[in-house]
Amino acid sequence: MASSSGADQAMLLLRRQLKELTRHPVEGFSAGLVDDNNILEWAVTIIGPPDTYYEGGFFNAVMSFPTDYPQSPPTVRFTSEMWHPNVYTDGRVCISILHSAGDDPNGYEHASERWTPVHTIETILVSIISMLSSPNDESPANIDAAKEWREDRDAYKKRVARIVRKSQEC
Repeated sequence: MASSSGADQAMLLLRRQLKELTRHPVEGFSAGLVDDNNILEWAVTIIGPPDTYYEGGFFNAVMSFPTDYPQSPPTVRFTSEMWHPNVYTDGRVCISILHSAGDDPNGYEHASERWTPVHTIETILVSIISMLSSPNDESPANIDAAKEWREDRDAYKKRVARIVRKSQEC
């Protein structure tokens, strides 16, 4: 019974956040439901931030929310091609605020950097935009992208420019 009320609370909160984003869009991204019958799956488009290698790109992703949201974080996966140290090759975004609450078992992150129920769709997406602007190559999800970011910035820039052009065609 408790899980049902938790799922109901998650759905109410997500509907409220969707309504808020619809009424007051935030610059840098758009968000809506993948399917009107499933509040737990969102389609988002992140616009490449100005003054970054990603500027001008339109990057699609899916946010999947657990039924106990906001106690647990959503997952975010780019469906557009992405080359970034903090994005796995399958498109999954790897940033601290999307990691489960509590201490990091590997000791890389402080509990204060990880998920907390006060995060909203807006704060998550703004964090992803920030990630695009400032890659963290210290604990990369994509080791090859991090290596290229550190060792061959021109090659990295060229690869991202191709991805940006591709994102503009879709």
